[in-house]
Amino acid sequence: MSSLMLRLFEDELPAHCPPIYLPAAPRALYLAQGEATVEDAVSGTLLLQGAAWVGEDALTLNIGAAPVRMWRWELSTAATAAPGLPSAPATRTALKLEAPVELDPGFDWLMRCDEVGFPPGGVALTHVHQGPGIRICAEGEIGIETQGRAQRLGPGQAWFELGPAPVLAPTTEREPTRFVRCFLLPRQLKGRSSIRYVRQEDADAPKVQTYRVFAERYIRLPQ
Repeated sequence: MSSLMLRLFEDELPAHCPPIYLPAAPRALYLAQGEATVEDAVSGTLLLQGAAWVGEDALTLNIGAAPVRMWRWELSTAATAAPGLPSAPATRTALKLEAPVELDPGFDWLMRCDEVGFPPGGVALTHVHQGPGIRICAEGEIGIETQGRAQRLGPGQAWFELGPAPVLAPTTEREPTRFVRCFLLPRQLKGRSSIRYVRQEDADAPKVQTYRVFAERYIRLPQ
């Protein structure tokens, strides 16, 4: 198995800050606030609030006339978190969560960034996924019950899911709930759902959650 570290950072970038340079690494970027242009070796992509980008090349980020709050997932072999964004000292970076991930080198892998939404009182019935990942609540409140532990999470709070460990996820009845996630999946799942229900009666039950895939890309595992 390949032992790597998946991290989620929250970056706060002031308006009109100088260009930000990020080294090559498998990563996903989600704009929680503002807009930014992402430039790699071949193209530039304008990211608006509520959109995401996935890739593994070195990047330049250009920030416009409004401040940006960005969620940034990165996969690496490093034992410690990077100390912010050294090319842009005016920015602020917080490590939201990090978790070791074990990936079978017998598979080729992809990184997917998507969004899951629930109506008030919605629940993701007991399920597993085909790979590990870090989620962050964007609005509402969600409960995560897995491996004998239960927690409640609200906006800005992140959690890790192992993948093959069953999870039950009820949400609040007060308002809709939405979370954004970045997870790692075998390449065979490109364009396909990774969820599997533990009990047949749950697989057959109506589902209330909705999905929006922002981006998914094949990646090379860091060495």
